[in-house]
Amino acid sequence: MARDTVETHFAEVVGALQPGTPRDPSLPVRHGTTLTGTRCRELFGIQLGSRLLDIAARWLRAQGEGHYTIGSSGHEGNAAVAAALEPTDPALLHYRSGAFYLARSAQTGRLAEEGLRDVLLGLAAAAEEPIAGGRHKVFGHPDLAIIPQTSTIASHLPRAVGVAFAIERAKLLDVAGRWPGDAIAVCSFGDATVNHASALTGFNTAAYGEFRGLKLPLLFVCEDNGLGISVRTPPGWVEAGHHPLLPYFEADGCDLPDVYDTARRAADHVRAGRSPAFLRIRTVRLMGHAGSDVEMAYRTRREITADLALDPLVSTARLLVEAGLETPQALLARYEAERDHVLKLALECTRRPRLESAHQVMEPLAPRRPAAVAADVARVPPAREQAFRTTLPEDEDRLTLAQAINRTLADAMALDPGVLVFGEDVARKGGVYGVTRGLLRQFGVARVFDTLLDEQAILGLALGSGVSGLLPVPEIQYLAYLHNALDQIRGEASSLRFFSQGAYRNPLVVRVPGYAYQKGFGGHFHNENSVAALRDIPGLVVASPARPDDAAAMLRTCLAAARTDGSVCVFIEPIALYHTKDLFEEGDNGWLAKYAPPARWLETHVPIGRARSYGDGRDLTIVTFGNGVRMSLRAAVKLTKDEKSCRVLDLRWLNPLPIDDLLRAAELTGKVLIADETRRTGGVSEGIVAALVDNGFSGPIARVTSQDSFIPLGAAADHVLLTEQEIEQAARKMLS
Repeated sequence: MARDTVETHFAEVVGALQPGTPRDPSLPVRHGTTLTGTRCRELFGIQLGSRLLDIAARWLRAQGEGHYTIGSSGHEGNAAVAAALEPTDPALLHYRSGAFYLARSAQTGRLAEEGLRDVLLGLAAAAEEPIAGGRHKVFGHPDLAIIPQTSTIASHLPRAVGVAFAIERAKLLDVAGRWPGDAIAVCSFGDATVNHASALTGFNTAAYGEFRGLKLPLLFVCEDNGLGISVRTPPGWVEAGHHPLLPYFEADGCDLPDVYDTARRAADHVRAGRSPAFLRIRTVRLMGHAGSDVEMAYRTRREITADLALDPLVSTARLLVEAGLETPQALLARYEAERDHVLKLALECTRRPRLESAHQVMEPLAPRRPAAVAADVARVPPAREQAFRTTLPEDEDRLTLAQAINRTLADAMALDPGVLVFGEDVARKGGVYGVTRGLLRQFGVARVFDTLLDEQAILGLALGSGVSGLLPVPEIQYLAYLHNALDQIRGEASSLRFFSQGAYRNPLVVRVPGYAYQKGFGGHFHNENSVAALRDIPGLVVASPARPDDAAAMLRTCLAAARTDGSVCVFIEPIALYHTKDLFEEGDNGWLAKYAPPARWLETHVPIGRARSYGDGRDLTIVTFGNGVRMSLRAAVKLTKDEKSCRVLDLRWLNPLPIDDLLRAAELTGKVLIADETRRTGGVSEGIVAALVDNGFSGPIARVTSQDSFIPLGAAADHVLLTEQEIEQAARKMLS
């Protein structure tokens, strides 16, 4: 394999070094540092391994056997960051933190070859790769406390804040978390990342917590090489732009002792004070951004040469030689021997099995264990059941949708001390619509609390809490607001099991007040009827209850699925039905329902993907959900006056759709009308039609939907939203 400029430069410079006077390797490798000669030797070996992984990645790509070549060359100083931390400190790593990964692997007592092999299997997309199993090349391992991250820029920073939060909150609640009580979280990223909204959320949330007196042991590590692919980061920008409330540390990433000493000071500050800090490591980027990147297209030869002169691998080699701990000849011989070894190991990894089927690829995505979920739903400690019966007699008045959700949350929190409820206005106020009212008084501020007004921060806290052993139930105040932070659900929450083969998971139930029909209130930010972006996320559970009894049962199911299977659930609550009492006539209380006592939780259990049918009509099946259920039931009653019988199918689950129940209901009448309050384009009805056709239903299908429009203020909303009259008219047309 031909040598590139980086390899040639290493050989030339190291070969010309002059050995210094030998010193005791147990002493500092130079004056003024705490890094000993022995430790410096060890870290040089790790830096060398990281460099050779990049050489191997390029070689594999040239052979048509590799698929990912974003390397760590120039960033090898991050090995010293790992060395400054404990191997049990949870880490969320930048894609150039390869030396950190190898150093952490060595800290846990693994052989050097094991860490190298982990990464090479990922480069070769081999199914035996220990974290993602050939699905992506990521740095992660459950035994190394490294949570895998893909290359999504900055999306892991809000989660990192959540991990730090959860370390302390688990101790406060006396709940067994995933990390030791004295652990700190570390999160690394590039300089271009600091400009991203997700990064700013991470910094601001950490600073906000510090300002409020929360304990947040988190070390932000910016590996600043001055480039975001081809876009330059202005010199001094990271230093000038870091959050003023985060203590700031800075080190020369090309000088191993400086990184080691500074990282230790920063880590000690975070660990002792249980407070966040920001560490900037000045690095260089060698060998371009990735395999397809042509650096000369946007950098001058002088700039590339200047970075090469700062090569951290050369710098550490020079340090060892000048300390008399190594000779140039020995280092060059070691380089060649290890180079040959890594390339042979890389070749071996390309011969390992790859993923060979869709089933194999998707296996860890979202496992479903219905029996385990049902068993968890029925789990009621005897003492709690007795207390429940004292406070909730069988003949208690029936509840609204909002009251049923409130009661279910209270029971869930009483049963599981790891359940947290939080979001904007959910604590003292009890939510905009009073759904969480009283929970703060019952369970205290450690478990029910208000957050800052940032949806990415809310979901980041939830993701970090979930991966750390708690069960978060965050509220996003309106469905429209969820889109402000959707990548926390798509790129972080739902992908974690996929990219870790289930070794890491973030159980999560996101409550979202949604849909429209609020009598003109609020406009499109408070009336959002789009769920297309959620239904497109692989493995995500989307629950959409309409009635109070379903809301209680489905929320228990989501909590149980999160706890047992690590499921990520979005629980959409129809705002317009929160306080609805009547169904057909004023005062009939037809939309209220009794709350099931614990003894009936298993009996009333609603599995994921099971619909609910109303009526036994044989002429037409109306398929609907959410607000459409009440409208469809009212329309169906009017049709009985013409001696037409309809059954109404409430889907209840928008992802996965209840296909079996849908087909059964469709075949019973032979005709299907879909009443969909979401938009005609990209709405739920498209998926329903596709499911019917794909599964062989050949009867007539029609649909009525809301318009492809944002929802305006006031009575104008009635012109673009699905109406009860439209459902009735469409049904009559199909039945005529």
